[in-house]
Amino acid sequence: MSTETLPRAIGAAARNAGAVLDVVIPVYNEEADLGPCVRRLHQHLAETFPYAFRITVADNASTDATAEVARALAAELDGVEVLRLAEKGRGRALKQAWSASDAPVLAYMDVDLSTDLNALLPLVAPLLSGHSDVSIGSRLARGSRVVRGPKREFISRSYNRILRTTLSASFSDAQCGFKAIRRDVAEQLLPLVEDTGWFFDTELLVLAQRAGLRIHEVPVDWIDDPDSRVDIVATAVADLKGIVRLGRALVGGKVPVAALRSRLGRAPLVEGVPAGMLPQLLRFGGIGVLSTVAFLALYALLRPETGAQAANFVALLATAIANTALNRRLTFAIRGSDGAVRHQVQGLLLFALGLALNAAALAGLNLAAPGHGHGAELAVLLLANAVTTLLRFVLMRVWVFRKA
Repeated sequence: MSTETLPRAIGAAARNAGAVLDVVIPVYNEEADLGPCVRRLHQHLAETFPYAFRITVADNASTDATAEVARALAAELDGVEVLRLAEKGRGRALKQAWSASDAPVLAYMDVDLSTDLNALLPLVAPLLSGHSDVSIGSRLARGSRVVRGPKREFISRSYNRILRTTLSASFSDAQCGFKAIRRDVAEQLLPLVEDTGWFFDTELLVLAQRAGLRIHEVPVDWIDDPDSRVDIVATAVADLKGIVRLGRALVGGKVPVAALRSRLGRAPLVEGVPAGMLPQLLRFGGIGVLSTVAFLALYALLRPETGAQAANFVALLATAIANTALNRRLTFAIRGSDGAVRHQVQGLLLFALGLALNAAALAGLNLAAPGHGHGAELAVLLLANAVTTLLRFVLMRVWVFRKA
């Protein structure tokens, strides 16, 4: 989104323009809390937000008087609209409300207003300026202040740790009900989000991260709602199922990550260096250092008993297998067993290349300096391993793990 599309005026003139921010409040049977929530949010936006805004109440097929309360609020307050859905599902409500909105910035928050509204402007400001693409409130970021029970705290931290382990999530809090997204980004991502319930947020954020978008995190002040009716066990099970489904889709290539990145991803910081290559290179380099240290240790251990060439073969084979496995998981973020055997076979071919380079280096040393010591051998092998490591990275990126 270009900032040129935003109103230049501040105050009353801006409020007469089209809505710049659309805040969606998904609700189900919230007849008691809806009125105080919308009035408080409307007052806060009217007093602090410099552009025109809209508040959309997305009613998830409520069976109480929520729909009547929502319509009364729309009649009472300027900029309040109601979207009535025939089926339940927070994700379904957000997807429909955001898809139908014409505002450049789309947001949502829970009806209990657990998050301090003073975080709303910091949440959407990076999107208004074009600095970021998605913005999330985080209860787990440094600087946040949270009041909630140990059970919910444990579940939240465990869930986000699972996301980091299984889907390589880099954001800290997937479930905080306080998020915003640019409309042009939402138009690309929403059709790909399958979940219609509580996993909707996580799926959207993972897709945004894989597409190379910038996700801004805002530390929030958050107080747990003691009257929350969320079924923690059922939600946790649904979220775990969502992780498995999304993981399979990513590994199987069902999600067009490359196409998303080409359309939405930010230009590389260094001209000519593909997006994502620098972080991969750093992770690969760290694994390469560990592999080299392990290789030299094994070589030094085996050399007295087996001779130089045999020790080189065994040490290089062992570290090559471990190196391929670690790079598969950490550098190129591939999970699951699909393609694992093929990747190891290709890794062994790279091992053969490394073996040939190391063997040639040892043979050259023997010809050049027949009476060399072990220190010279290790130095030559260290140099040969450095060359091999560089070749391994290039070949892993363009051949072994190119789909990642």
